[in-house]
Amino acid sequence: MTERWLVTGGTGQVGQALARLDIPGVEVIAPPRAELDLAALPDLDPLLEGVSAIVNCGAYTAVDKAESEPLMARAINTAAPARLAAAAARMGIPIIHVSTDYVFPADGHGPRREDDAVAPVSVYGQTKADGEDAVRASGARHAIVRTAWVVSADGANFVKTMLRLGAERDSLNVVADQRGCPTHAGDLAAALAAITARFTGDAQQASGTWHCSNSGETTWHGLATHTFAVAADCGMKVPAQVAAITTAEYPTPARRPADSRLDCSRLSADFGIALRPWQDAVDEIVRQLAGRAD
Repeated sequence: MTERWLVTGGTGQVGQALARLDIPGVEVIAPPRAELDLAALPDLDPLLEGVSAIVNCGAYTAVDKAESEPLMARAINTAAPARLAAAAARMGIPIIHVSTDYVFPADGHGPRREDDAVAPVSVYGQTKADGEDAVRASGARHAIVRTAWVVSADGANFVKTMLRLGAERDSLNVVADQRGCPTHAGDLAAALAAITARFTGDAQQASGTWHCSNSGETTWHGLATHTFAVAADCGMKVPAQVAAITTAEYPTPARRPADSRLDCSRLSADFGIALRPWQDAVDEIVRQLAGRAD
């Protein structure tokens, strides 16, 4: 019997990656925004007919813009997960909810564990933390999966921005005092699929929170310089200089955690999932983009 999974954010990086997966015995339904707009959710019952799990990949992820659009960020990141989780509880199906490292405070040191205290310092982070709380309070069986620094060959992300700017400029300044864990959208999608399959296949699987990112750590500057090294090997134009600067030298509307590295050992222990090194993931993305540019 074929399972049906409803995936939100079907046009986002992770949603697209999930929809492309060939999951035996599973039909992935990833409606476009016109059919499933998280900012103004329609009647969910028709969409949930015959669905065995909800995978909520959709989010308002414009971190700086959220500071001036808090109501929109809250509608998508808090109110929508609350309604989806309530529907999951009503139907007796699990919800797999993607969250973020930005729920953690600006100070302190990673790697962050799932039970570390959250203290968001941005509208984006606060709305995502509140969305987590709504899912937990819904009564639905759930997996909250926190990830970080999502990159891919699709959509808007840091790697693609660096490649675009590197082709336009001879020098760039990139923040070097924020540490984190890049995550390939495709790797995250595969992990979400495995987690969802566990929840649909094992009624005794307990709810919880897990961290999921590619292994290793870096800074934004480290991610940029690695991206450009691979790009240069692929014959792409790269800047001659990539200067390391501090957060204070690059003020943004939203504050960000200085160290939001994620400890993913619980994911490995509970699900046997460990993602490849972030360098390998970024190499794949850059080479894919270089191939598109040919």
